[in-house]
Amino acid sequence: MILAFAFLAVFAETVFSAPRNLLGAQIDLLPGLMVFAALNSDLVTVSLLAVLGGLGYDSLSANPLGVSILPLMLVGFAIHLRHDLILRGLPFAQFVLGAAASALVPVLVVVLLLNGGKQPLLGWGSLWQWIVMTAGGAAATPVMFAFFAWCDRTLGYQPRSETSFRPDREIQRGRNKE
Repeated sequence: MILAFAFLAVFAETVFSAPRNLLGAQIDLLPGLMVFAALNSDLVTVSLLAVLGGLGYDSLSANPLGVSILPLMLVGFAIHLRHDLILRGLPFAQFVLGAAASALVPVLVVVLLLNGGKQPLLGWGSLWQWIVMTAGGAAATPVMFAFFAWCDRTLGYQPRSETSFRPDREIQRGRNKE
């Protein structure tokens, strides 16, 4: 389900241009999705999301193919290493982790582009785009957590808890006086 959502998120980012035209920057949903995957799944899913999501994102953007894989994997791996210590159920923690991931991934992509000899367009407008991407990713992360929780409740198997206690049975205590 995570990989299907990554495909749909990359597709939606390219098709729906209203947020990009309104805000002057495109909101990236992959870092927030990476936060969810790192906190709720195994390392194989995190790796697949980094590779397939990064390749999908790069194939539909002006980035060289594969440049987004390493930043997504670094963010996902760092969060997955400490996923047992993070309060994943709190929306504030989800918001902060989404903001950190959404801020770090574009910076790492720019660093990789500069180290690769590319000349990305950087200026004061880039700072505005980075702020919009960070705020948008931070706001989208708790929404993704809520969406996947709803999907889990709706589509997932919910075990029924059965106890041996019957409320209509009376338990006699003490010595038996006959």
